[in-house]
Amino acid sequence: MKWAGRGCVLLNPYWSDPLNRMPRRTSHRAPILSVLLLGAGLLAPEFVRSQDIADAYRDDANRLIDAALANHDAYARLGELVDLFGHRVSGSVALEQAIDWIMEQMESDGLDNVRGDMVMVPHWVRGEESLEMTLPRPRSLPMLGLGGSIATPVGGIRAEVLVVSSFDELERRADEAQGKIVLFDVPFTNYGATVQYRSQGAIAAARAGAAASIIRSVTPYSQQTPHTGNMEYADGVRRIPHAAITVEDAEMLHRMQDRGERIELLLKMNAQMLPDAPSRNVMAEIIGSEFPNEVIVLGGHIDSWDVGQGAMDDAGGVVAAWEAVRLMKELGLRPRRTVRVVGWTSEENGGPGGSEYARMHAHEDHVLAMESDGGVFKPLGYGFTGSDAAFEMVTEIGTLLDRIGAGRIMRGGGGADIGPLMRTGVPGMGFSVDGTRYFWYHHTDADTLDKLDPDEVALCVATFAVMAYVVADMPVRLPR
Repeated sequence: MKWAGRGCVLLNPYWSDPLNRMPRRTSHRAPILSVLLLGAGLLAPEFVRSQDIADAYRDDANRLIDAALANHDAYARLGELVDLFGHRVSGSVALEQAIDWIMEQMESDGLDNVRGDMVMVPHWVRGEESLEMTLPRPRSLPMLGLGGSIATPVGGIRAEVLVVSSFDELERRADEAQGKIVLFDVPFTNYGATVQYRSQGAIAAARAGAAASIIRSVTPYSQQTPHTGNMEYADGVRRIPHAAITVEDAEMLHRMQDRGERIELLLKMNAQMLPDAPSRNVMAEIIGSEFPNEVIVLGGHIDSWDVGQGAMDDAGGVVAAWEAVRLMKELGLRPRRTVRVVGWTSEENGGPGGSEYARMHAHEDHVLAMESDGGVFKPLGYGFTGSDAAFEMVTEIGTLLDRIGAGRIMRGGGGADIGPLMRTGVPGMGFSVDGTRYFWYHHTDADTLDKLDPDEVALCVATFAVMAYVVADMPVRLPR
């Protein structure tokens, strides 16, 4: 998740606040909302007379919540997916096999229009890699090459290390960086700020004359777990290898430098970028009963990095959205508008899945786009980007989720994969969860099913189902 440099960080509030301290939702009285919407011509009189949105849909919302919480089916399906196929990096056989399996399961669920829209995706392969400290003592350092990095020469790069704490410090000490391996030891503050060293570190180090660059993994907590993720190069700047090490080792190397010890590392990377490969955005629907051409889309990204299982990031988001739609089908709740679940491909490697979806479906009338890409932990609600009138309506719908503590609606939300749709004016919602532990496991071998709680996954299903269903079924559409 979270391709660097795409602006998506601003769409998820807890990325810039690791404690996810969000303001309480302002209470809006439903009768006032109804009068406002009626006066604006956005509600039919008969809908106002049927009381407010929440009262009109409380029974259906409770049915969806009760069904979601009655079992751990979503968790079981997620476990089957990640155990069968493991990590699903862009361009891999595992990703395409997982998509085949999802399509088969969606067909078995009886969903409509199951299909995979073809997308060409980047295909970076890690290969063998290692990092050894040779001075002041021999030690193997856990590491992960960063996605898109070039390889080292065949024999590796053996060089002295220069540890810096910021881009500014590197600029001040640029004369010391020539021919060295630059280590950015930058503690985690928030994702948006700290991830810049992953995305831009190789560019800055190369400009200073470094032979290679490494970063302290972008995480607030570590148990000797390096974190991978995408990185960038710049035209006209020499390309150098770029990798991540653990928090513990970055701090150790920094202490060694502060004591005046000479540090030497041997970095070996065999990464390569292959030609783009075919993949698919996988999707299925419940076709709307009255307005089938109006679409509510919800989902997450089905690809992952090439470590762990990608259970949290982001198979869980895909499965939660999928289960939400399946529950509507199972309960016989066919909304007026079409509800479409999508597993977007290759979000981790530049996001062509989201961009291609927006291009291929530009002719369709999207009413709302919803995305989960922050882990399926305890849901809190949504961040919303759209008009004031639409915000009032989704805030009212949010009250239906108060019984499970997931009714908080706040301004500002979306995601990387729905970003291209949102830029065309489609309202967007980013799924908000308790993200306290998200960046502990993000892009690591520790992103496995056991980090998720079956009850919390079920709560995420309920939160998706209620919002998507009500928006899809209201007599009037969500206004732009």
